Amino acid sequence: MAQTYDLILSGGNVFNQDGAGDRDVGVIGGTIAAIGDLSRASAGERIDCKGLTVLPGVIDSQVHFREPGLTHKEDLETGSLAAVMGGVTAVFEMPNTNPLTTSAEALADKVARGRNRMHCDFAFWVGGTHENARDIPELERLPGAAGIKVFMGSSTGNLLVADDGGVGHILSHTRRRAAFHSEDEYLLEERKHLRVPGDPSSHPIWRDVETALRCTRRLVHIAREQRAMIHVLHISTAEEMDFLKDHKDVATAEVTPHHLTLDASLYATLGTKLQMNPPVREARHRDHIWWALSQGIADVLGSDHAPHTLEEKAKQYPNTPSGMTGVQTLVPVMLDHVNAGRLSLARFVDLTSAGPQRIFQIARKGRIAVGYDADFTIVDMKRRETITDAWIASRCAWTPYDGKTVTGWPVGTIIRGARVMWQGELVTAARGEPVRFNQAL
Repeated sequence: MAQTYDLILSGGNVFNQDGAGDRDVGVIGGTIAAIGDLSRASAGERIDCKGLTVLPGVIDSQVHFREPGLTHKEDLETGSLAAVMGGVTAVFEMPNTNPLTTSAEALADKVARGRNRMHCDFAFWVGGTHENARDIPELERLPGAAGIKVFMGSSTGNLLVADDGGVGHILSHTRRRAAFHSEDEYLLEERKHLRVPGDPSSHPIWRDVETALRCTRRLVHIAREQRAMIHVLHISTAEEMDFLKDHKDVATAEVTPHHLTLDASLYATLGTKLQMNPPVREARHRDHIWWALSQGIADVLGSDHAPHTLEEKAKQYPNTPSGMTGVQTLVPVMLDHVNAGRLSLARFVDLTSAGPQRIFQIARKGRIAVGYDADFTIVDMKRRETITDAWIASRCAWTPYDGKTVTGWPVGTIIRGARVMWQGELVTAARGEPVRFNQAL
C-alpha cells in the first residue's frame, strides 16, 4: 500500500546532503518523512515546485524585534511577518529590549509572547551582564534560549559589559557558544569628538577599524583564558577577518548582507539609513569580507535586522539611532549575489541553514533530511524583482535597498510542514514555536 503524506513538494530542485537534484519531499506530522520519487504516493496537499529551488529553511540568527518596550519600531508579530515574507523560517532575537532579556522570567515572557503569535519559529538570546553571570548555566539551557549575548560596545539599549573582568566572568560560566557585539567601549568614548553633527559619513570614522579590531583581539584572548566558545557578530573590517582566521578553534564569525553589499560611498544618498553599529565601511572592507567568505572563515550569515522609524532616522546625526531592516531582504539580496557569481547556492545554504545548525547545535533544523522539521525556503532563482519600501512588512516599512532590482526571489516559506507564505501572500495564521537545541552539557 502506498504511503500517504500530509504534504508532498513535487519536482523541485532540492538541496540536501546529496547536493542539488530534482526530487520530491514528503512530510508527515510536520517532519520530513521521505525524499525521492513520490509521484505514486498520495498526499493531503501537493505543491508543484517544478522550476523552483527547495532549500532548507533559512535561519536568521540575529534580529531585533524590539518587543517588549520599543514596539513603535517593531514587535514579535510584525518582525516575524517580515521574516516569512522574505523566506526566513526561524529567527534568534536579541535581548536589548525594555525590560532587558537577562532573567528566566524575562525569557519566559518573550517565549509566551512569541508562541502561536510569531509567524516563524524562534529563540531568544539572553543578555549577559555583571549581575547575572552566575545564573548563566541555568539561563542558557532554558526553553527558547539561543544562548548568551554580550555587548562589549554600546549600541541600542542599556546592555554593556565593557571590561575584561566582566567578560571573563561571564565566559567562565558559559557552556554554549556565546555571541558578542565586539567594539571597544573605551575607544568609542575617547573618539566621540570625531562625530560631525549632520554628517553620518563620520560614523565609521568615530567607530573606526581599531575600535573593532582591538575589542575582537581582547575577546579572543579572554575566550582562550576561559576555554570558552565565542561567536563574533557582524564582522565589518578586513583586519578582523585576517585576525580571526588564526583563531577558528575558539571563534566563529558572522557576516551580514549590508556589510557584503553596501559601502561608505552610499552615505551621500542614504544618509542615516546607512547608519549601523558596527558601521558600513569603505569598499575595501566589503571586498575583503567577501574574500573571507570564499575562504570559509565566515561561518554564518545574519541580517542584524534592527528597525527604527523614519522619524527617528530623520533627526540630525549623531542624535540618530543605528540600525536598518534586514530580515525580509536577506534572501533576495544574497540570491542576487549567487546569480552574480559571488558565492554558490551551496555556500548560501551553509551560511543560512547548516552553519547555524552546526554552530548553535540546533535540533532537527538546518537540513532537508528525514527526521528533521519540514522547514523549507522555496525560491525562484530566475525571477527578477525590485525591492521596494512598499514590500517591507516590518512596522517601520523601509529598507536601504528600496529600488534595488535583484535576480532570485523567495516564493514560499514552509515551517514544520505548513505553507506559511506562498507567492507573496500570507496563507497560514501565526503558529511559531520555540527552536529546540541539542543540549548534553
